[in-house]
Amino acid sequence: MRHRPRRLRSTPHLREAVAETRVAVAQLIQPHFVLEGRDRVEPIPSMPGIERQSVDALVRRVERDLELGIRSAILFGVPDGPKDATGSHSHAPNALVPRAVEALRKSFGRDLVLYCDVCLCAYTDHGHCGVLAEGGVVDNDRSLEPLAKQAVACAAAGADFVAPSDMMDGRVGAIREALDRASFPSTGILAYSAKYASAYYGPFRDAAHSAPASGDRRSYQMDPRNAREALREAALDEAEGADVLMVKPALAYLDVIAAVRARTSLPVAAYNVSGEYSMVKVAAAAGWIDERAVVLENLTGIVRAGANLVLTYHAREARERGWL
Repeated sequence: MRHRPRRLRSTPHLREAVAETRVAVAQLIQPHFVLEGRDRVEPIPSMPGIERQSVDALVRRVERDLELGIRSAILFGVPDGPKDATGSHSHAPNALVPRAVEALRKSFGRDLVLYCDVCLCAYTDHGHCGVLAEGGVVDNDRSLEPLAKQAVACAAAGADFVAPSDMMDGRVGAIREALDRASFPSTGILAYSAKYASAYYGPFRDAAHSAPASGDRRSYQMDPRNAREALREAALDEAEGADVLMVKPALAYLDVIAAVRARTSLPVAAYNVSGEYSMVKVAAAAGWIDERAVVLENLTGIVRAGANLVLTYHAREARERGWL
């Protein structure tokens, strides 16, 4: 036999030398949930190992992450209130996430790449990602202004990127225009371009207290059955000024990641979401899987599909335990 592919698999060092896909810590973005107050750290039961933290605790946590080599973070606000119909406290003076950005920037300067989630769900009294019209339907166009204001507030605080996750049509263009008008042309946009109406978000909604009070989000998040539609969404976001295109969730949508990667020259991100994370943690705790092997296999699969950046709750532990 002349052709023996196994020759290239015979030793660990050889396998490492010819590996086609490598995951680097520089590709990973660690998510954080930010609380009001001081010295508050709240474990999230549905996401073992992940916590909600007040700004001062967040600064301490990020300092330890930087020592591990994790230099990218995305922030999600978990406000105590008040909440209203338009999510106005997402961009109010002294808003929670901009305060967190300011504290992190003051402490770490440009050693940290900061992304801010832009969405209204955690700030509205109805829990939807946009402003509601009569009949409880999300009013796409009325939602663009508060989203843009939220993005500008984060940029003014020092965010490197704003990350609109709301899935309103035209929001990337509205945010790009607002950022430029406010003299923040260097602030980037990581667009949740293909965000599916997924069942994998349950633990996140627990963590961020962001479940809708009524109905669901299927009228604005994508149908899991559609892949070609994701290419249209990504192309629209790119045309409107996005700097990075993202697919969310990751593991059930590797084909979509690969398809978006093939169609764009922009960086592609993927979100290894809360449900994907928690299933691994629960199975590992029960002794059903090798956690290290599964985490590395999942992250490798996401990068192999074409993701340049991976938002993942596994980032910190992968470094702490020497997996990466």
